[in-house]
Amino acid sequence: MKVLILCTGNSCRSQMAHGFLQSFDKNIEVYSGGTEPATQVNAKAIEVMKEAGIDISSHKPTHVNTYLNQEWDYVITVCGGANENCPALIGKVGKRLHIGFDDPSHATGTAELIDSEFHRVRDEIKDAFFRFYLTEIKKEKLSE
Repeated sequence: MKVLILCTGNSCRSQMAHGFLQSFDKNIEVYSGGTEPATQVNAKAIEVMKEAGIDISSHKPTHVNTYLNQEWDYVITVCGGANENCPALIGKVGKRLHIGFDDPSHATGTAELIDSEFHRVRDEIKDAFFRFYLTEIKKEKLSE
């Protein structure tokens, strides 16, 4: 099972989704990419994922073009920009889904407000990708 998770910068939401989905099942090959990748993973995303017991500090933003000719069971966009600008993947794609989230890296205000936004979005990503895992991947594995 191969899953590609796409976002614009591949520095926050897609990295968190990547970390959570991989933590649910080590046998899933999970990759993430961006249409305009940042130079590094967002430090606050690394911090809130570490609090959840998942280390994404070694992850690196990767351009979606790296994955264009590969085969995927699922390609999932997690932001509107990636959903609208996602290139046509030339390889075989089983299912393409959009599971969108707010971008916590755009939060402004006090440190507490920014922190709460990262936690809120992290928890929404965890819940949504756990539902995806149960309803799509587990179901598919059981039918094999």
